[in-house]
Amino acid sequence: MKQTTLLLLLIVFLASCGSGPRQEQQTQEPAQEQTLSAEERAFLDNLASLCGQSFRGTETYMQEGRPSWADKDMVMHVTLCEENQVHIPFHMDEDKSRTWMFLVDNGKLRFRHDHRHEDGTPEDQTLYGGYSDGTGTAFSQHFPADEYTIEHLTDTLNRQWNVVLDEDMTNFSYQLQYHGEIVFRADFDLTNPL
Repeated sequence: MKQTTLLLLLIVFLASCGSGPRQEQQTQEPAQEQTLSAEERAFLDNLASLCGQSFRGTETYMQEGRPSWADKDMVMHVTLCEENQVHIPFHMDEDKSRTWMFLVDNGKLRFRHDHRHEDGTPEDQTLYGGYSDGTGTAFSQHFPADEYTIEHLTDTLNRQWNVVLDEDMTNFSYQLQYHGEIVFRADFDLTNPL
């Protein structure tokens, strides 16, 4: 009797071990994430093609009444380039607090501004930005402020960020809009890496 009971327990144990991975595999397969549109993927790939390079930029437009950054030395560094993210630290003179982050988030292209103190801790206003609005191309994407940004910045300005690459990959343009009008634009010369 003991042998029969032990044999039955061994069979049940082995059977349960054999079905475990199949069940795990079945639960993993249906959880496929949405993927970026072809245009968003191409845009992210175009940014990643600049990986490891740094480029100098200049203020090319500042809305009247806003403090100008024309005298600032602007440099963007394309430092982290992975399948689902590209990070571009943006320095102005000695201020190295800003990083532009392009991320795949739940199958959508998201643009965020990561602001950090010198010791690496986050600033009060950080990680704002938005998701691509779906109207972009491989060279141009538009990011209206997302809910987090609107709440975090108490935003009534209807902010939108446009990031535009010339199709010949000679220029990178960062643009900030309020209520549909550009209030700031900086351009970076991609033909002359530092």
